[in-house]
Amino acid sequence: MIIYSVMPMELIMENMEAMSEIQYEETEIDGVKMVVERTPQTSEAKIVRLLSWNPQDYLNPRFAPGTTIYFRPNA
Repeated sequence: MIIYSVMPMELIMENMEAMSEIQYEETEIDGVKMVVERTPQTSEAKIVRLLSWNPQDYLNPRFAPGTTIYFRPNA
């Protein structure tokens, strides 16, 4: 990766360690595959992006990036 910036590299790279703790995983909800960002202590996740071939899935507000979803534990 090449970064061209007038800002010092220390400012650009200062939170890189915190980004490595983020857990992304692929999941499927109602037949729509997506990548979510898991919250470590709770059963919540935030939608990062969709992996669907159907354009109607991208128009559904339930699957908008940034939407919080909740997982139920499997019994």
